[in-house]
Amino acid sequence: MNKTIILCFLIATNLISSTFIGNKTFPKKNHIITYSEQNLSTKEIDWYIVPNKNNLPPEPNKEALPILQNFNGYYIGDTQKKVLYLTFDEGYENGYTSQILDTLKKHNVPAAFFVVRTYIKTNPDLILRMVNEGHLVCNHSSHHPSMAKVIDPNKFNKEFSEVEEEYKKVTNQDMPKFFRPPMGKFSEQSLKMTKDLGYKSIFWSFAYKDFDIKNQPSHEKAQNTIMSRIHNGSIILLHAVSKTNTEILDNILTTLKSQGYEFRSLTDF
Repeated sequence: MNKTIILCFLIATNLISSTFIGNKTFPKKNHIITYSEQNLSTKEIDWYIVPNKNNLPPEPNKEALPILQNFNGYYIGDTQKKVLYLTFDEGYENGYTSQILDTLKKHNVPAAFFVVRTYIKTNPDLILRMVNEGHLVCNHSSHHPSMAKVIDPNKFNKEFSEVEEEYKKVTNQDMPKFFRPPMGKFSEQSLKMTKDLGYKSIFWSFAYKDFDIKNQPSHEKAQNTIMSRIHNGSIILLHAVSKTNTEILDNILTTLKSQGYEFRSLTDF
């Protein structure tokens, strides 16, 4: 076989065993395509909604919406049905969760509690009570960072795995695969990485300023805000550190049920 034929054979063999990405050639075997090679944006995006009154769904962040749709992100349920999804964020315990759980039990309403690692570590009894009473305890990251800024895959995965490990220590169960990005901050890349870990990203279609424990809204203002903005398919975000939320929850659940709303679990998604 002459040198020209041998050279052509080697080139052809190399092409068959390789794949082109842009102007680069990588072997098909043993090559892991990085997220940057997939041209995923790392631009930090804030989830927000523009509320509507009269029980109409809000206007979502139009920039964020296609990214949610591509990578298992949800902010609202079926707007044709009077179904609601109640969720609480738990960055720390402020002494109200037991009362919230009492109210949920009274009304037989399921909820999802998004917790960080330290919350599980310092409140194992509350975590067990949530699970035993039929609620979901879900991942809110280990250290509450903007996930868009956690670029390193190992550090990113650790934000999930540390919470999962702590949860399993307490409950001897695997953590449900629902994630709420801290502060509602994310990127196209972070949502893809979250999906690759088997999680659904849960945002919200209702929230209000209830998280400032030094400036709590009045009962009347909070109830009016909630009742005017609730809509079919609402994913409701409340903060369990709120004294006002705790004190009005019984009346809110009573009123919403009397209006024909049904509360369901995030397992619907």
